[in-house]
Amino acid sequence: MTTSADPFEARTTLDSGSGPVAYYSLERLGSELGVRLSQLPYTIRILLENALRHCGQGTVTEDEVRAIAGWSPEEPVGRDIPFMPGRVLMQDFTGVPAIVDMAAMRAEVHRLGGDPSKINPLVPIDLVIDHSVQVDLAGTPKALARNVEMEYQRNGERYAFLRWAQGAFDNLRVVPPGAGIVHQVNLEYLASVVSVREAGGERVAFPDTLVGTDSHTTMINGLSVLGWGVGGIEAEAVLLGQPYYMLLPQVVGFRLTGALVEGSTATDLVLTITQMLRRSGVVGKFVEFCGPGLSSLSLPDRATIANMSPEYGATVGFFPTDEETLAYLRGTGRDSEQVDLVERYARAQGLFRTDSTPEPRFSGLLELDMSTVEPSLAGPKRPQDKVLMREMKEAFHTALGEVYGKSFSQSGGPGGAAAEREPAPSVTLDGGEVTLRHGSVVIAAITSCTNTSNPSVMIGAGLLARNATERGLRTRSWVKASMAPGSRVVEDYLKAAGLLPHLEELRFHIVGYGCTTCIGNSGPLAEPIAEAVTEHDLIAASVLSGNRNFEGRVHPQVKANYLASPMLVVAYALAGRVDIDLDNDPLGVDSEDRPVYLRDIWPSHEEISRTVTQSLKPEMFAERYSNVFDGNEMWNAISGQDADLYGWNPASTYIKEPPFFKNLAPEASPITDIEGARVVVVLGDS
Repeated sequence: MTTSADPFEARTTLDSGSGPVAYYSLERLGSELGVRLSQLPYTIRILLENALRHCGQGTVTEDEVRAIAGWSPEEPVGRDIPFMPGRVLMQDFTGVPAIVDMAAMRAEVHRLGGDPSKINPLVPIDLVIDHSVQVDLAGTPKALARNVEMEYQRNGERYAFLRWAQGAFDNLRVVPPGAGIVHQVNLEYLASVVSVREAGGERVAFPDTLVGTDSHTTMINGLSVLGWGVGGIEAEAVLLGQPYYMLLPQVVGFRLTGALVEGSTATDLVLTITQMLRRSGVVGKFVEFCGPGLSSLSLPDRATIANMSPEYGATVGFFPTDEETLAYLRGTGRDSEQVDLVERYARAQGLFRTDSTPEPRFSGLLELDMSTVEPSLAGPKRPQDKVLMREMKEAFHTALGEVYGKSFSQSGGPGGAAAEREPAPSVTLDGGEVTLRHGSVVIAAITSCTNTSNPSVMIGAGLLARNATERGLRTRSWVKASMAPGSRVVEDYLKAAGLLPHLEELRFHIVGYGCTTCIGNSGPLAEPIAEAVTEHDLIAASVLSGNRNFEGRVHPQVKANYLASPMLVVAYALAGRVDIDLDNDPLGVDSEDRPVYLRDIWPSHEEISRTVTQSLKPEMFAERYSNVFDGNEMWNAISGQDADLYGWNPASTYIKEPPFFKNLAPEASPITDIEGARVVVVLGDS
């Protein structure tokens, strides 16, 4: 990052606990241009700082800075502007092609007689390997070790390539498998909120910004870091130092008031917000959260909401920096000097929110009183289709007929000829003979970056499991239960709270640290169940704490998929079916044959909060992330290549040298227009 030009003379100095840093003052720019920065949404202020800092260096013009500063809520469609993200975030599936391209560039530079080691990302890359673990084994203490073993067997070639890249490239950090999910690792460790880099002999501070090669990169907006998912080509352009061009966006405000009431969770809140924003229509727009309700939302709650921006259609769902941001940074073990810098910089730049801060002007405004949020799920096949928990029984029966064209009688309703023609199948499992039917829950997964990043709902699930086991309840035998935390810190605080054994008693053993069920890595169903579902064309169900539930995504044999909080995942695993009214129908019976209802075992907000406070410590994050780039024995046992060039294997069916970098002319050919291109495929909105 160069800083030779400063056409608006906005560069100044800020004192911080780690010494003075230079920064580009939005206040000075506002005075120069006659702009009231307090009226601009926080996201626009961040885009403005980004343009101001790069102005005059060949990527951003003064006119483009003025255009961003002149943002207006009345503007229907913005102009093109350049954005220079501070870093790029990748996961292993979408990140490997970009790293392969850089390896191919090195190979061609070598053939041309140049120094291949000079080919490196110009913008820092963090690549987290998290998308390759599958739930082959679940419901047993052996699950984690077996699933990791299978992961390395299946992905040996890819992992060897990334192991080489980890040592070969500058500006590339690789987090080996088993550390957690990319977005949670980003939230808990990688993100700085305010970055500092050496430039021109001095330290320059600026907002941490990024683009990622995964749609749920948006989760980091809960920590006041502006970022979103892009395609691989756009990400490669950014890492090679090119601007990301985008339309100056409309910014929709979402005002939150009140607070969640007993029985409701952050998951219920995000499903409500997703439904509201989908109905409103925010595709291609920024959403920025505001209002007094922000002060009652923990940062993990905010991250839960920001995570699902793709589901409600927005580019980002942003939360400004405030006291809760600082508290989270301290609570996750960030350095005190870094926290001090974040606060000083955000206040100096007008990026710090308080309850008395004037609300920006927005392109539109929605409002939600959080006290009205009820326990909810979403499904059976779209994340925006919210279903109140108290209406689940009726909603599933309706979907059974309207969506799947199946007889209600199979699902436990009135009998009759249809039921006789299509009897519910009996299958034999280790626990004996059981009967499956439409709506039987065959997968219950505490999974994904959305909810396993949130201690309140994870602790809540553990407390619910404790209360259930104490009443003698057990997960139904036909349910494949699993837990895949987004970070190893989750295991630490569940153990500290004494709750992990209760989850394991309900067969929610840890099966891996990464994306599993949410991306379809749910693994096989037990053979008798799989055969019964196929033979009888059953509408089997899954309940997962993820963010996507499109039919066929979770498991090809499971058609009805419902998103829910980890607490409700446990509840439906106990019930064994989704066509149940958990307000009025019992989950099961205790040892004395008395009915046990969900309300009997549901923990209070006060107990959840107290347990989180007692069991979650900053030292856990500091310890887990102290060696996060080092990997485990299996990673370090990979025979890596200590060389500037990657040794391509001609026989490989997975990683081959791309042909488009071979035999390049020493001088670049002139760029010409693409003519006669045709559409390959046209897809619907979903």
